[in-house]
Amino acid sequence: MPNIGALLKQEIMRLSRREVRAQGQAARKATAQHRRHIAALRRQVANLERQVTLLQRRVPGAAPAASAGSAHPKIRFVAKGLRTQRNRLGLSAADYGRLVGVSAQSVYNWEQGHASPRPEQLQVIAALRGIGKREARGRLEQLGAKGAGRTRKRPK
Repeated sequence: MPNIGALLKQEIMRLSRREVRAQGQAARKATAQHRRHIAALRRQVANLERQVTLLQRRVPGAAPAASAGSAHPKIRFVAKGLRTQRNRLGLSAADYGRLVGVSAQSVYNWEQGHASPRPEQLQVIAALRGIGKREARGRLEQLGAKGAGRTRKRPK
């Protein structure tokens, strides 16, 4: 005849395993539901972001939301373009630096690609794109630049 203590122990272990399994299954179901809900929310966010970008493209002149906080609009700087602009105006690096408000060394470093202008200086450089030789000389004379009448000879 089997020991009654051993039988009770086996029955208790069987019932406890069954109960643990039942509670674990409920937790697994809840976890699966939460994961499905999270995946649905992610899909919804992705769809909304796509809609926002499509609407931003449709509105002319609307800036992207990421750049709305910046004080300066994005201006592209190319060192070769700066040198070309300075040569077009017929100015030395020192005279061009006076127009922008920096030293001749800064202009040289920008042209060589060793440095790049700050956003405030980029604004001034962008404004200088639309002027001609006469206006550039006039501005230099207003600044009291030495040798403002001299122009730089173009290399042939």
